[in-house]
Amino acid sequence: ILGFYYARCISVVHEYVGIHGCSETDGEDMHELDEEEMWHADFNQKRGVVTLPDFANPLEFTHFYETSVIEMTGCKSDVGTLMCYHIFCVFLDAPHTSIYLKDDVELGVQNTLICHVTGFYPPSLSISWTTNNANVTEGISLSQYRPRADGTFNIFSTLKVTPAEGDIYSCTVNHRALQGQPQTKTWDVDVALPSVGPAVFCGVGLTLGLLGVAAGTFLLIKGNNCN
Repeated sequence: ILGFYYARCISVVHEYVGIHGCSETDGEDMHELDEEEMWHADFNQKRGVVTLPDFANPLEFTHFYETSVIEMTGCKSDVGTLMCYHIFCVFLDAPHTSIYLKDDVELGVQNTLICHVTGFYPPSLSISWTTNNANVTEGISLSQYRPRADGTFNIFSTLKVTPAEGDIYSCTVNHRALQGQPQTKTWDVDVALPSVGPAVFCGVGLTLGLLGVAAGTFLLIKGNNCN
C-alpha cells in the first residue's frame, strides 16, 4: 500500500500598522494587524487596552503603556519645538461628518446615536454633543483614530439617547482644516403616526356597500308587491 502526502506552501501577507503621534493637547498610540486593532494606550485611564476579539490567540503587550508614556512626553516636547521653528508643513484634510441612529427609532426606548467623522488629517479633532441645544457630557464614548488607505483618518463618537417626540440631537466637529468654522450635523425625532386614510376609505366603502344592499332589497320588495 502506497501512501501519498501532498503539501502546498501558501504565502500569507499580513499588514501591520502602528500609530504613534501627538499634538499639543492630544496623543495616541495604537497597533493594528490586517485592519483589526490589537492594542491602544488609554492616557485618560492610564493603562493599555487590548482590543483583540475573545476568540483570538492571546497576546501580551508587556511594558507597551509605560514605553508609550515616555515616547508621548518626548513627542509633545518635539511638537512645540518644531512648531516654533516651522521645520515641517502639515497638509490639512477637512473631515466629513454624518450622524445616524444605531437601531430603528422607538419612542421611550434607549438607543445609540453615532457621529462618524472621516477623511481628515492630521488626526486631532474634538467632537461635542447637544440635546435640544443643551450641551451633553454623559453617555458619550469616543473611539481611537483609525487610519484609512489614503492616509486620512476615521473616528466615531456615540451618545446614549432615549428618543422623545420632537427631540433634536447634534454633534459638532472642530478640526484645524475647518479654519474655525465647526461642522455640525443634527438628527431629530420625527416618528410618523399611522395614516388614517386607509381606515377612512374602508369605512366609506363599507357604508356604501351596505347602502347598496339596502337599496337593492327595497327595490326587490317593491317589485314583488307590484306583481
